[in-house]
Amino acid sequence: MDHSHHMNSMEGHGGHGGGNMDDMCSMSMLFTWDTTNLCIVFRQWHIRSNTSLVLSLIAVVLIGMGYEALRSVSRNYEASLAKRLETVPRQNRDDFSKRGHLIKALLYAFQNFYAFMLMLVFMTYNGWVMVAVSAGAFFGYLLFGHSTSATKDNACH
Repeated sequence: MDHSHHMNSMEGHGGHGGGNMDDMCSMSMLFTWDTTNLCIVFRQWHIRSNTSLVLSLIAVVLIGMGYEALRSVSRNYEASLAKRLETVPRQNRDDFSKRGHLIKALLYAFQNFYAFMLMLVFMTYNGWVMVAVSAGAFFGYLLFGHSTSATKDNACH
């Protein structure tokens, strides 16, 4: 399908964003190390300089570490809930268990959202960003994964 007429109409509008075509996000679906006009997930997270690249890579590492921290919080909450459930009187156990399960479900939803967002970051197909996501997983596990197996139980991240 020929899309050349779309590009010609966009040129007159500066890419609809008021900027020029040289400053638009690149959307590569192939592995690359090129950071020219790299955008990470959002159009607003646009890499325009070496400084913004380095800061963005640091941010991606921290985001990856945050995912491992969230997993650790979830594991700790589950263990704490199980211990507290043993001390709750039998007549209050169902209510306590339901509340605990609601919080576990929220933590589970946050983990899944976080994992899918990390997957989207990884899917920039940019080598630097992919390494930063992996470094975040490494440092996050190093800091927060002391009591867990190194095998993954979540398929998307």
